[in-house]
Amino acid sequence: MDRVLERQIHEVEEWHWWYRGRRKVIAALVRRLGLPPGTEILDAGCGSGRNMVDLARYGTVTGLELADASVHWARNRGIGEVVQGSITEAPFPDDSFDFAVCLDVLEHIDEELLALRELRRIMRPGGTLLVTVPAYQSLWSEHDVINHHKRRYTRASLSAVAAEAGWVTEWTTYFNGCLLPAAATHRRLSRLRRSVDEPVSDLELTPVRLNSLLAMPLSLEAWVIGRGWRIPAGLSLMTVLRKGTATESSTPVAAGRGPLRQRERHDLLRRMRN
Repeated sequence: MDRVLERQIHEVEEWHWWYRGRRKVIAALVRRLGLPPGTEILDAGCGSGRNMVDLARYGTVTGLELADASVHWARNRGIGEVVQGSITEAPFPDDSFDFAVCLDVLEHIDEELLALRELRRIMRPGGTLLVTVPAYQSLWSEHDVINHHKRRYTRASLSAVAAEAGWVTEWTTYFNGCLLPAAATHRRLSRLRRSVDEPVSDLELTPVRLNSLLAMPLSLEAWVIGRGWRIPAGLSLMTVLRKGTATESSTPVAAGRGPLRQRERHDLLRRMRN
């Protein structure tokens, strides 16, 4: 990611509808996971550290970030330790964390499999990883180019690479589904137009006056996800992965009301406490 876009993101993520909405969706799922007191949390690819502010409510949070400017922003927040380094060579010992998030990071990494293996290495047995990524390669657009994305994902492709890295997929859902039809139409039309203009990020496409209106669908989706229901399609994908044993199946659980419904949360919490 170039420095201009990096700074632009840091400046708008507090109020922009997408970042506000994603934080609500993530918070709804984290609350449902029921993390026990004292949870050791990692924000892998923490950017400016804005999500660390929310994660600190659930335990002791550490940030991992590669970019110099983002590390500076994150450290200035004064929320937990911020370590500079790459996810593909995570500077932590084995079994360091109980819970981690990797929010819209994997799509930037060439070696996604290595990144997922490293995240698994530093998680404690039974630990949980929450991942968000952009969905559907067919929606590739100028926004992906500007952000130096390597790929977009489907539920199947994300679960497959997670399984290859040794993770057990517990639960998945798409989100930002309400805006999917409009976004898909816009992106397809954009490919048809002949233009010499510079690519434009999605951050620049929505007028500020529509910010509150555009935030409403994600607020509704956060409520839906908080109740454990899945959203069948969306611009983004979220999955809950668990560090299980080598013999465990990595097939996603059947559709149900909530993450980990078949085992219930007490099974995971018992492993995390032990």
